[in-house]
Formats: sequence, structure tokens, C-alpha cells
Amino acid sequence: MQNQQMNQQNQQNVMQQPPHIITTKDFAYINDMLAWNLLAMKKAHFAASQCQDQQIKALINSCGQMHQQHYEKLLGHLQEKQQSNTFIQ
Repeated sequence: MQNQQMNQQNQQNVMQQPPHIITTKDFAYINDMLAWNLLAMKKAHFAASQCQDQQIKALINSCGQMHQQHYEKLLGHLQEKQQSNTFIQ
């Protein structure tokens, strides 16, 4: 019973749309996520270049592509916000 109430409260706090502003703290976290995805992408590319098994190489490459897509999506969100000048401190 208590778990159900907590789940309902958590579901009510979910944002339906992202906010129209990015705080300095949000920006720092997004910057970290960009760095993590870029690093994962580079590591996957290197690992795939060292791999001789074609199936494993293809899986590693798809993993690297996933991180690249995440990187590009985050970068796109930042560029949208930069164009509308909605950064606050």
C-alpha cells in the first residue's frame, strides 16, 4: 500500500516537457554527459579496430554508434538552447 502511494507520487513528479531554460548546474551535467558519450564512442572505435571477430566487431561498432547518436542528440539540444539564449545562472 505504501509502495503504491510512493509510486504515484513519483509518477506525478515526472516532467512532461523539458524546461525552457538550462541552469548552470544543468549545463555542467549535460557537458559531463557529452564527455562520457564521446569517451565511450572513442573507446568503442578503438576496441572495434583491435577486434578480429567480425560479429563482435559489428556489435562494438553499433555500441559506438549508439553513443555517437546520444552525443549528437545532446549537442543538438544545447544548440537549440543557445540559439534561443535561455541559459541562466
